[in-house]
Amino acid sequence: MRLRFVPALLLALLLGACSDPGTSSSSVPTGTMTRGATAAGSNTQPAPIVVDVRTPAEFEQGHLAGAVNLDVNANDFAQSLEGLDKAARYVVYCRSGNRSAQAARAMAAAGFQDVDDAGSITEASAATGLTVVTD
Repeated sequence: MRLRFVPALLLALLLGACSDPGTSSSSVPTGTMTRGATAAGSNTQPAPIVVDVRTPAEFEQGHLAGAVNLDVNANDFAQSLEGLDKAARYVVYCRSGNRSAQAARAMAAAGFQDVDDAGSITEASAATGLTVVTD
């Protein structure tokens, strides 16, 4: 079941790498982790990769449009980070904000340079302007 999210993750990475630098923005400086930072600001950075760190079952019940699912409590979470671009921008969220903070810390410890802990799905939706969808 977890394998079905791999193509979505790869697509998100490709889109993030190929996007026009002027199409999205962030007020979060590179290398910081903040909670609830807005997506408005300078137009010099590519769109972030949005990561839902809840379980696959929670993800299926509703997630932010375009988000990829990497369960922070899965045994292979650290291993799943190895294939990601550490220089890309990431926004992580969960149900209440606890797991997103845990994931953001783990990502920073693994060498990721730009991780935004957006907190809960509601806070992340408000900060990014993305809607909650079900697939």
